[in-house]
Amino acid sequence: MNFDFSDDLKLLKDEARKFLEDKSQPAVVRRVLEGPDGYDKGLWAEMATMGWTGASIPEELGGVGMGALGLCVLAEEIGRSLAPVPFASTMYFAAEALMAGGSDAQKKAWLPKIAKGACIGTFALAEGPGKATPKRVRTTFRNGVLNGEKLPVPDGSAANIAIVVAQTDRGIGLVLADLSHAGVRRDHVETLDESRKQARLTFANVPGELLGAAGDGERLLATIEQRAAILMAFEQVGGAQRCLEMARDYALERYAFGRPIGSFQAIKHKLADVYVATELARSNAYYGAWALSKNAPQLALAAATARVAANEAFWLAAKENIQVHGGMGFTWAFDCHLYYRRAKVLAVANGSTRLWKERLVTELESANAPG
Repeated sequence: MNFDFSDDLKLLKDEARKFLEDKSQPAVVRRVLEGPDGYDKGLWAEMATMGWTGASIPEELGGVGMGALGLCVLAEEIGRSLAPVPFASTMYFAAEALMAGGSDAQKKAWLPKIAKGACIGTFALAEGPGKATPKRVRTTFRNGVLNGEKLPVPDGSAANIAIVVAQTDRGIGLVLADLSHAGVRRDHVETLDESRKQARLTFANVPGELLGAAGDGERLLATIEQRAAILMAFEQVGGAQRCLEMARDYALERYAFGRPIGSFQAIKHKLADVYVATELARSNAYYGAWALSKNAPQLALAAATARVAANEAFWLAAKENIQVHGGMGFTWAFDCHLYYRRAKVLAVANGSTRLWKERLVTELESANAPG
């Protein structure tokens, strides 16, 4: 079985890297990190022009029909460059939710706009500290309106629509809400990584539309989380790989006691550990990409495996990148902290490492249970 990408996807990867190396340099990330804007609008517009915002959306709905694998390739390069755009919120969550559970009318109304870059989407599950699980949801959707509060919501201040997880008369439901309604209040929430800003969304009698059939919310939520976990794993692998390269390059050019610090055994061990963790995460992400593209029965197991490995690899790579850079690595002038910030925030987005480890154990127990 071949888990590698096709030549066309490898070409897409190369072109995406060239584009982002030119358009999403650290200065661009810092501008969004330090400024009031929620994302880089120019970069987002150029991505839309190249078809990235329609990567996984079918051609009949305005997309370019690359499928899940095309989205995985783009996710890795976006993670590598720390691109300050609402790509994950819109493509991994909102677009995936619409394609998985939306009606024909809902798809036709919103997916073409997403594909053109004219609509930013987000996914609102969490309601404060603690596990973001259906049992903790207090937001309600009854008589066609939403009431409640979501915190934090990625790109919530910039989003045009949100897929909101809420309690309905038939259990958990996923509700499509237009955030331009007067009953929506948005408040910025300061987080560790301000290059991808978060918000508190408050809903007061906001009209919404249910995705999927009544009573099907938990299954649909699980599917979206699994698919997003794999896409996010690719983004984390891209970030981890860039951290490894930064640490390696610095270790080769920085001298101490008349020799490159990369020649010291302690530095070699750090770099080797990061390399092993990154390659393990990459292998698991590739397996996840296969399960995602085939909608395979192993999707839940592949998602949990990819998510856990990628979380740990990116955090280790970001941490050790700072350590290899020594005292300078902790300063604002160096770019190491940008990756550390992103690694910490992505590690709790779409569920924490602990939550996904629990899911991984559950899936392994189920797969190995006696027939």
